[in-house]
Amino acid sequence: MLDRETLEQLKDSVRRYVREKLVPLEQQVAEEDRIPPGILDDFRQMGLFGLSTPEAYGGLGLVCAEEIEIIIELTWASAAFRSAVGINLGLGSQGILMDGTEAQKDHWLPKIASGEVITSFCLTEPDSGSDSAALRTRAVLDGDSWVIDGSKRYITNAPVAGLFLVMARTHPERLPKNAHVTAFLVPADTPGVTVGPKDKKMGQAGAWSADVYFENVRVPRSAIIGGEPGRGFVTAMKSLDRGRINVASVCVGQARRILHEATQYAVGRTQFGEPLASFQLIQAMLADSQTDLYAAECMLRDVARRYDAGERVSLEASCCKLFCSEMVGRIADRAVQIHGGAGYMRDSAVERFYRDVRLFRIYEGTTQIQQIIIGKELARRAAAS
Repeated sequence: MLDRETLEQLKDSVRRYVREKLVPLEQQVAEEDRIPPGILDDFRQMGLFGLSTPEAYGGLGLVCAEEIEIIIELTWASAAFRSAVGINLGLGSQGILMDGTEAQKDHWLPKIASGEVITSFCLTEPDSGSDSAALRTRAVLDGDSWVIDGSKRYITNAPVAGLFLVMARTHPERLPKNAHVTAFLVPADTPGVTVGPKDKKMGQAGAWSADVYFENVRVPRSAIIGGEPGRGFVTAMKSLDRGRINVASVCVGQARRILHEATQYAVGRTQFGEPLASFQLIQAMLADSQTDLYAAECMLRDVARRYDAGERVSLEASCCKLFCSEMVGRIADRAVQIHGGAGYMRDSAVERFYRDVRLFRIYEGTTQIQQIIIGKELARRAAAS
């Protein structure tokens, strides 16, 4: 945990870098579908790959409430930039940190924190998305090795990853508490690992994803996170609380930028001899957007504080992810409306953000999955009271 002055200095440094360096590159990244390598080098030097990794392993060791403040600043720019570091901050490091062996932590966490290794989290498959425990990728014990066969879909950072965290079935039947799922650490250069072509997506150009194929991939017993089969699903779910809080902070950062663009346009654009911002219906859209954003910021900071205090926040993290991802979609829609025809043009920032933010209602658990989690948890609490 940083002292307040150091945290403010880090926020200010990221804020200046984002506005001076990243924002001017947004259109280039969108057109080329590529983040310049020099930007990733800057991220490494700034320590952005290791925000959430403890200092003992080479990271900055930020607690959740600190991490979200940095992510909010980073995501004033296109979300593709954050995507480059996002898996290293969340599912790519937290599973190892929470459940990995000491040897796994010592070997992988410093490389993840420095950005030497970019990670990918391999859970989703062609036939298992929201029902992630229904995966078909299997791992079979063969002497001192596990042999993995299967495929994964829509894997973020797969084309550039150096390490895949792979969820595989180690028992043919679906076991209670999903104990048929095991988490493996698979280096990308392991024989039998193949990455497919980059996905062509609606938005977030520059944030690469692809299918990953595992054919007779042999890894040692020590590749299992924690060393014990059957704990992979639990590891993934433990990592998701902080991951969902992180995604919510991305939504807040993007919403701040989108509302800024909408407000600036409303102030500067004239119709009927008056600025758009002077018309009450425009003011209402801006007001609704500011109210949405303020509510999201309060919710986000509250759940991050609770997480850092050691509270169980699965319900609150789901509430926050659901609200914030829906919130940024509403603000993006209003921003396009305020811009009118200009907001529908490809050279408009709000048009790009409109497409980019649609993804946040889908990954790290869809809105509908969050609703199920929240409803079940409410019912559980009521039954226990």
